[in-house]
Amino acid sequence: MKKIPFRKILPVLLVLFILMQFYRIDKTNPPLVKEKDFLLNENAPPAIATMVQNACYDCHSHQTEYPWYTNVMPFSYWIKGHITHGREKLNFSTWTEYLADDKSHHLKECAEVVRETRMPMTTYLIPHPEARISKEERETLATWFESVRK
Repeated sequence: MKKIPFRKILPVLLVLFILMQFYRIDKTNPPLVKEKDFLLNENAPPAIATMVQNACYDCHSHQTEYPWYTNVMPFSYWIKGHITHGREKLNFSTWTEYLADDKSHHLKECAEVVRETRMPMTTYLIPHPEARISKEERETLATWFESVRK
């Protein structure tokens, strides 16, 4: 089988990349009902609220802010997939719609993923330095999630 030189493939890849840019993701956030919000309903102290908003709300609420690089395909689809999955797992904007058992489970999970440094994701932290939380802040946040759970 004959090998195709890279210099012949590159123009095709470039054209495909350019054509991909015409397919945009939907960046519309669902309507926000403040009365259903987690931080409001759980009376989060200001320091906790800031940490949760900076580290969690972009993917786990209806308050997603889409940065410039979400205009570039295929990154936009990758990021939108993370947001969709994040909202399916836990949505802080619909907190009051969860049953008591579900809330308890979510709070337990929040404490675990924060303590185990699984959240926020490393790929999110790279372009969002404001979402970085220290080891001490992680422990404070996890302890607060557990206290709300009880």
